[in-house]
Amino acid sequence: MKRIGVISDTHLNGPDDRLETLALNYFADVDLIVHAGDMVHCSVLDVFLALGRDVVAVCGNMDGYDVRASYPVQRIIEVEGVTLGIMHGWGAPSGIRRRIREALPRVDAIVYGHTHEGFAAFDAGVFFFNPGSPMESRFTSTRSIGIMTVKGTTITGDIIPV
Repeated sequence: MKRIGVISDTHLNGPDDRLETLALNYFADVDLIVHAGDMVHCSVLDVFLALGRDVVAVCGNMDGYDVRASYPVQRIIEVEGVTLGIMHGWGAPSGIRRRIREALPRVDAIVYGHTHEGFAAFDAGVFFFNPGSPMESRFTSTRSIGIMTVKGTTITGDIIPV
């Protein structure tokens, strides 16, 4: 079994006390941390690296040059035999899962961001997981992060209000 801490849309120029507290309270015991873009500056990831966890990230539409130069727009990784696609997303919230699915075919699960709204459900056989945003509440009233669990071929996810 693998536990994956998932975060997106931090929109920070660097780590701050709020992010450090989130990392310590929610991600200290995960096996992997995924940042699904819009971190804004690469140093945001330092908080997660300090936990001694593996960190996988992609860039988003609001990321600065350092992030875009360091992280791809999309990634596909394998966790416990499950193929996991990671992409921030783009455009209007309506239709975002369809657009991302077309960009990431043949995966078992997709982690995405962009909408700032948490989402965890299967859609046409693919598990979609958006942790929401822990810092921004422009598009939703809830700030959140997520924990995904992969056990064999079973994928689950929890959206955690913060």
